[in-house]
Amino acid sequence: MFNTLTSLSVSLVQRYLPSPFVFSALLTLAVLLAGIFSTDQALPAMVQHWSTGFWTLLAFSMQMALIFVTGHALACAPVVNRQLDRLAGLARTPGQAVLMVTLVALAGCWINWGFGLVIGAVFARALARQVKGVDYSLLVASAYSGFLIWHGGLSGSIPLSLATGGPDVARITANVITQPIGITETLFSPLNLTIVALLVVGLPLLNRAMHPRQGAKVADPAKLVEARSELPSRSTPAQRLDDSRILGLALVAMAAVYLFSHFSTKGFALGLDVVIAIFLFCGLLLHGTPERYMRAVDESVRGIGGIVLLFPFYAGIMGMMMGANADGVSLGRQITETFISWSSADTFPLLAFLSAGVVNVFVPSGGGQWAVQGPIMLPAAQALGVSPTVTAMAIAWGDAWTNMIQPFWALPLLGIVGLGARDIMGYCLIMLLYSGVVIAGTFYFLG
Repeated sequence: MFNTLTSLSVSLVQRYLPSPFVFSALLTLAVLLAGIFSTDQALPAMVQHWSTGFWTLLAFSMQMALIFVTGHALACAPVVNRQLDRLAGLARTPGQAVLMVTLVALAGCWINWGFGLVIGAVFARALARQVKGVDYSLLVASAYSGFLIWHGGLSGSIPLSLATGGPDVARITANVITQPIGITETLFSPLNLTIVALLVVGLPLLNRAMHPRQGAKVADPAKLVEARSELPSRSTPAQRLDDSRILGLALVAMAAVYLFSHFSTKGFALGLDVVIAIFLFCGLLLHGTPERYMRAVDESVRGIGGIVLLFPFYAGIMGMMMGANADGVSLGRQITETFISWSSADTFPLLAFLSAGVVNVFVPSGGGQWAVQGPIMLPAAQALGVSPTVTAMAIAWGDAWTNMIQPFWALPLLGIVGLGARDIMGYCLIMLLYSGVVIAGTFYFLG
């Protein structure tokens, strides 16, 4: 029965899911029409909201691109690749391969979402090379399932923005939060750790259960060939300088002084810029020289095409979601207030999570979603007597949850493994249902 449901889900997604760019275009038109009819704004006004929003996430897009690129470059370091190959050699059956890739991806995405996506993809390819009969699409979908916990981990943009504080947080929360909130109250709270633990235990078992008993779609061997770049030449003084380990170590030492100063004065405060710096200089350390690290970055940059192309379109969608009419009514406010009208102090965290899941389909950016829902949800939580940190984490988990059916963030991973969104989204739909029950239940009982 379970395998039949999985097969049906995979078949439906492969038949009807459009490409990510077309998906964003359809969402753009859907939000445009919804804004016209729901908020009673004319077409020129909605197009103005779209064009105003189109370029608003450029700085955040650069941060997201750097998180992916630095995480990718670190995951592709030779020492990391060797360890992944050794780890892949421990798997003897397809079920073991699916379990292992899920756990590695979960651990990687908890540390850093860009690192987790890449290391999951690289590990999936290593397992596909060594384990006979493993379904490649499920293996890759299992690697992507680790992305479910990114917003509850060390690179989550909402908890990190709360930890950073400043005028932007005060503005987004309508002055409900005016001081920084440490990650001990968000990422390391009992509520967040419970969700993470349930997913870490349950997801690997779920993914293993979805492996087809027969007819597994194994990987095309051509997609599993590792590209081996030649070592840089050292025949001239300039080339020797480019490939200098001393120069690389000098830069790493400077970064170590900076990070030591940061953590000694600010405690364990992890903002997006600090996370990027950690992964950048760890990658430089493991690659050894500026030239070798630059080559790894060149390879990594190929995976951010989706971020570069689609982020402005989703920023435009965000602009239309936030664009208000003369009475101050916007589509994002209507969606959120609909959920608020159904809630009490007991149910508000659950409904905040569900509303965030809906909004995330249209605004697949943790930062963008925070900008859409923060000004509405935080004052409502305060009025109901609900903790602002619980509400913020409900928005964060709602953003992470529906990424399982939003192909935007799967693009970098898919580029590495050589598959398309249709190949994995059927499995991801089952993961969405399971994780939705886990996260919603936790917010209902512990929120």
